[in-house]
Amino acid sequence: MNQNHNTNKILIYYPIFLAIMLVTGIYIGTYFTDSSGQSVIISRKGDSRADKITQIISYIENQYVDSVTKNALIDKAIAAILEDLDPHSYYISAEELAEYTEPLEGNFEGIGVEFLIQDDTVRVVAAIEGGPSEQLGITAGDKIIAVDGENVAGTGISNDGVIKRLKGPGKTVVKVDILRGAETIPFEITRGTIPLNSVATGQMLDDQTGFIKVSRFARTTYDEFISHAEALQREGMEHLIIDLRGNGGGYLDAAVKVAEEFLQKGQLIVYTEGKSSPRRSYHARKRGRFSDMPVTVLINQGSASASEILAGAIQDNDRGSIIGRRSFGKGLVQEHLNLRDNSALRLTVARYYTPTGRSIQRPYGKDVDYARDYEERFHAGEMEYADSIPVHDSLIYTTPGGKTVYGGGGITPDIFVGLDTVGASEYLSIVSYRGLVNQFGFDYADKQRENLGNYRSFYDFDDRFTVDENLFRNFISYAESKGVNPDSSGIKRSADVLKTRIKAYVARNIWGNDGFYAVMKADDNVLRVAMNKISEENSGRSTAEVR
Repeated sequence: MNQNHNTNKILIYYPIFLAIMLVTGIYIGTYFTDSSGQSVIISRKGDSRADKITQIISYIENQYVDSVTKNALIDKAIAAILEDLDPHSYYISAEELAEYTEPLEGNFEGIGVEFLIQDDTVRVVAAIEGGPSEQLGITAGDKIIAVDGENVAGTGISNDGVIKRLKGPGKTVVKVDILRGAETIPFEITRGTIPLNSVATGQMLDDQTGFIKVSRFARTTYDEFISHAEALQREGMEHLIIDLRGNGGGYLDAAVKVAEEFLQKGQLIVYTEGKSSPRRSYHARKRGRFSDMPVTVLINQGSASASEILAGAIQDNDRGSIIGRRSFGKGLVQEHLNLRDNSALRLTVARYYTPTGRSIQRPYGKDVDYARDYEERFHAGEMEYADSIPVHDSLIYTTPGGKTVYGGGGITPDIFVGLDTVGASEYLSIVSYRGLVNQFGFDYADKQRENLGNYRSFYDFDDRFTVDENLFRNFISYAESKGVNPDSSGIKRSADVLKTRIKAYVARNIWGNDGFYAVMKADDNVLRVAMNKISEENSGRSTAEVR
């Protein structure tokens, strides 16, 4: 019996073994550099299978009917090997490496503008504070019509095309022609280091409740988070809501450092363990500065990896409520290996476990369509009903405080909030998917920038600005001009939602993310549930104090 079992295991892993030998042969004599900077020789000279694969690659390069290169074949072979292992081991070519790592590094080199392409024109959404463009006076609403003498207006240029022209090494110069109104203004911009904020906003929702939206966990996230949290404390924050919805993760240490600030010294945050990776536990090294502050964490199906580590630490240590929908379920640890040709390999070496011992990783492998998980959750009703979340009897855990928590993949919230179907319609889905609400809001803000500047502050704007029927009809006409036919029943159902979103996008283009999220809270059912729960808790405490 055992012999048959072992034989089956050998047969299962034999193709993977051969594939690994393929790459080993190709890279005979080369070195892999690990994250500590040490080089490890992986050559296995004299292996006949490796020699055979090397000969095949060379034969293809020399004799194939069309032109191919050995490097391209090698890249494809490595990618195929990793794809067969698990969903999160992958190969990054030298050309792609900067693109993969830049959002997590917290900065990049360029001219410092946010832009969008509208009507085949590159429009500045915002000049990043402290960046080269902002210092030269480039502002939201400016149109970039030429870069280094090359016309980029009306040419069908893509986002990638704009980025390639504007980004570049620090201290290099790029010449940009800006159209402002009817005037063309030439600028010579010296590229510099531009911060990429990972915390989208930090603001007070009422006199006592603070709100921090974390977009990803980058090298700068902890410092950004603490800066916002301390500022909110000065404004009177007594309860913090951390929004991790749509946060796909990032650096483990960033999530650990943020979690540490809400725990007592010695409490477990997360641990990792794998076949060749002994258990490594991450504990709070100190008493966190917010360890006594009530905290609520918002998650959804887009919250992954580092987001799940933070949410799991808060939940398993009985530090706060998790509200929303079940998270993504990405709990595999990747080790990053830099290769000699400036490409890289990210190989899964361990799994993440929450303090109660839950594996965050959802199922993958044979008969599991990992990429279609969201659609499967939707069709199973999980996006709308809590009782549709799969629960495995063998994966039920208990926190130190006696709360029941669930394994099986992702973080299951303490309070489930389904998708808000109020105001939903096919019309809303189409105009949102095509980005038309965003584009219309930007266009309106651009044309009305001077009038919008007459508001004394965002709060004045929020109190007095409304999307009236005339402006709303203008949006319907705008959407129609972009190919979306008016749907009277859908428009009627979604009118309130659309008006809120139009106002929010107008606010974003004048007051940035702070303005956007402040308006959008009126259309946020998950945040509304969180605020109601906090209000109930505060009322309960007040009653207890009176008694």
